[in-house]
Amino acid sequence: MRVHAKRSSTRRLRGALSAVVAVCAVTAALPAAVAAETRGVADDPGAGVERISVAADGTQGDGGSAGASITPDGRHVVFTSAARNLVPGSPPQGEGPYVRDRTAGQIKRVGSHTPLQPPVISGDGAYLAYATPWMRDVRIFSHQVSTGAIAGVDCSAHSCAQPSLSADGRHLALALTFRPPLSGQRVEVQDWETGAKETVADLGHTSAARPSISGDGRRVAYQDGGAGDVFVWDRSTGTSSGPLEGPATTASLVQLSDDGGKVVHRSGPDTYVHDVGSGTAQRVPNVKGLAIDPTGRHLLYAPHDNTGPALVLRDLLTGTDRTVSQQPATAGVDAVSADGRHVVFQSAADDIVPGDTNGTSDVFVRHFPELPER
Repeated sequence: MRVHAKRSSTRRLRGALSAVVAVCAVTAALPAAVAAETRGVADDPGAGVERISVAADGTQGDGGSAGASITPDGRHVVFTSAARNLVPGSPPQGEGPYVRDRTAGQIKRVGSHTPLQPPVISGDGAYLAYATPWMRDVRIFSHQVSTGAIAGVDCSAHSCAQPSLSADGRHLALALTFRPPLSGQRVEVQDWETGAKETVADLGHTSAARPSISGDGRRVAYQDGGAGDVFVWDRSTGTSSGPLEGPATTASLVQLSDDGGKVVHRSGPDTYVHDVGSGTAQRVPNVKGLAIDPTGRHLLYAPHDNTGPALVLRDLLTGTDRTVSQQPATAGVDAVSADGRHVVFQSAADDIVPGDTNGTSDVFVRHFPELPER
């Protein structure tokens, strides 16, 4: 999800940001000691782990943190936390979104609303978006991380699934669920620059599922939750292809890679990585696929067999597996940076890094040595 430094969409969205109230965004610098909180991995001596959900002085969070994703360059991590001590001036209750800049050594709370699902972040860490309760409905908010300014767009529906952002933050893909008597679901793409909305699919049920948009905004992978089918919509032609899993099985969507070339879906006990160009799929048996990196080369999965690692990163080109976490852990979409260098995850285990005694869930980043070029 890479973001260009200058884009024409600033005319509409950034204008909206300046026209509404700027929400306080508190930033704190992280000491070098916190950034250096690493620990080696037995099967990969060059790997290490960093705890993300800590305050500027290294103080542990006094509440749980989860729902993290990472930018393609591995620099920015967005997550939600119920902690009150990560930055000064945090609200007394309710979870909030935080952004950690791993390079600059800063952590910031952005906005005062409570996300319904994990927030999503633009590729350069400049903007984040999430759905939040609004009156009797739901609203999508977009925040400018540097200023805390906020713009919102109504879902025009009872609820919205977790949104997905294109690389430049201009296009937002989401699933809308409507109240009876208009009960049903629509998958659509909204353009922050023009305000235009494009319908991807109208579905006659309310089984909401998060769609996934490619970096250039051209393709959207979505799920018909009622039928258990996964499709890919091509914005350039206005047509959908699929079901990707074929006529004899059902599937659940995981993620479309940022380059738009690979779709990860689960069917039965297995995970499949579908190549959009060739129409073929690579089967990864007996694992739960969780995320794919922006290039489509690295799959993050959880083995069904709980006697080994909890999270594993597979190089789909070479078939090589690398352990992300031996301890119990979970992760969501957008959890892997480009080329598999960094993986963000959450865990309540207290032995991933030294000094973890807060007894609650934290967010971590595992980083690996650079792999050879393909």
